[in-house]
Amino acid sequence: MSFLHLSFYSAFTLSSLGLAFHRTHLVSALLCLESMMLSMYIALSTWPVENQAASFTLMPMLMLTFSACEAGTGLAMLVASTRTHGSDHLHNLNLLQC
Repeated sequence: MSFLHLSFYSAFTLSSLGLAFHRTHLVSALLCLESMMLSMYIALSTWPVENQAASFTLMPMLMLTFSACEAGTGLAMLVASTRTHGSDHLHNLNLLQC
């Protein structure tokens, strides 16, 4: 395993651990999701170069599109929850109270 692969795997693992253990604010959860998407985007960008496969060059652009949609939806949820609940703490967001 090369150093490049190890860095992608460790970035994805650390961001998923951050999402699992540090869930106090919605902003921190969104940042962890964005770092997971960024590590997947960089891994998908370097994969066709390593394998000399030109057919997979569209995959990073598709991943970047989904990442932008996810970021926009997350920021809309952040604004909506801050307006209705007054803060972005995740323990204030309870689906059973809606």
